[in-house]
Amino acid sequence: MIVALLGAESTGKTDLALGLADRARALGLRAHAVQEYLREFCDRQGRTPRPEEQGHIAEEQTRRILAAATAHELVFADTTAVMTAVYSDLLFDDPTLYDSAFEAHRRCSLTLVTGLDLPWTPDGIQRDGPHVRTPVDERLRQRLQAAGVAYSVIYGRDAQRLEAAWRVVETALRAKGRLTAPASDAAPRLRPWCRECLVPECEHLLLRRLTDQP
Repeated sequence: MIVALLGAESTGKTDLALGLADRARALGLRAHAVQEYLREFCDRQGRTPRPEEQGHIAEEQTRRILAAATAHELVFADTTAVMTAVYSDLLFDDPTLYDSAFEAHRRCSLTLVTGLDLPWTPDGIQRDGPHVRTPVDERLRQRLQAAGVAYSVIYGRDAQRLEAAWRVVETALRAKGRLTAPASDAAPRLRPWCRECLVPECEHLLLRRLTDQP
C-alpha cells in the first residue's frame, strides 16, 4: 500500500511521511518513508534542475517508491512524480510529464494533499518562495480532479497535523484489513467543523480559522 503525500513546498510533507511511518511501525507494520529525490539532486548538484532534467527527477522518484513497495507493506511517499509534473508545468510551461506521472500515481492507494496553513520557511535551494504555494496548490488540485484521483486535504499544526493524516491512513488500513488493533484514544482529536468538509467554501473557512485570517 503506497500513500502519496502531495502539496506545495513548506507544507509539512517530509515530517508527515516520517511521522506516519513511525506510527505505522509502532503498530507492527513494515512501513517506510521515501524521501524527496529533488532535495537530494539539488544538494548534490548545487542547483535546481533544468527543464530537460525534470523527467529524470520524476522517474527516479517513481523508481524509489516502487522499490520501497517491494520490501515494505506500507510506503509513505514524500511527493510523487505528480509534483514534478506540476512544477514543470508552472515553472517551465511544460505539461508533458502529466501522463506518465499519473500512470505511475495509479499505484498509490491513498493520496493526501497538505494544506497551506503552515508558514513558509526556507529549506534548501529547491524552495521557490511563498509566492508559488497558492498557484502550486491550485494547479495540483486541478490536475488531480481532472485525472479522477481522490484525495484528502490535511490541516493542523504539529501533532494535530500528524493525527489528521493518520486518521485518514488508519481508516484506509482498516478497510483493507491491514490493521485490526483497536484505535487509540490517546491522540488528540480534531474538531469537525461541519458535515460538508469537502465543499471548497467550507475548506476556505477552515483555512481562515486555522491561520487566523480575517
